[in-house]
Amino acid sequence: MTGALHATAVEIDGQAILLTGASASGKSDLALRLIDRGARLVGDDAVHCLESGGVLQVKGATPLSGRLEVRGIGIFEMDAAEQSPLRLIVELGGDGVRHPESWPLREVAGWSVPVLRMNGFAASAPIKIELALKSVIDEGLQPVRLPVLT
Repeated sequence: MTGALHATAVEIDGQAILLTGASASGKSDLALRLIDRGARLVGDDAVHCLESGGVLQVKGATPLSGRLEVRGIGIFEMDAAEQSPLRLIVELGGDGVRHPESWPLREVAGWSVPVLRMNGFAASAPIKIELALKSVIDEGLQPVRLPVLT
C-alpha cells in the first residue's frame, strides 16, 4: 500500500475519482456536491492508492474512512465505498485548458492516470466531472502501470 495521499475520493458508477489540490482548494466541498448527485465517498482528506488484481484502487485512510469534513459544520459519517478502481484524477486550483487535444496524465503510485484540471468551486464542477468520467470511459482510457526502471 502507498503512503497516504492528501486527497479526497468519490465513486461514481463503480469508478473512483481522486480530487487533489492544496488545502482549502475545495476537495471536500466538491465531494459533498458530487455525493448530493449520487456519488459515494471513498475517502476524505487522506486516501491510499494500491494495486489489487492488476487494477489501481483507491481506499480511504483509517481512521477517516467513511467520514467527510463539511467545513464550518463538522465531520459527518457518510455511506462509503471501501475501495474503488481509480479512473480519473481531478486537480483543483485554477482553470484547465479550454479545449484539450488529449488527456494530460499524472503518475500516482507507479501508474499513469488521466487528469482533469479545474476550478472546484465552479457551480458546474460536479457536472463537468461526470462528463469527464463519461468521456474517459467512452475513450477506453484506463490507468496504466508505468514500467519499473532498475
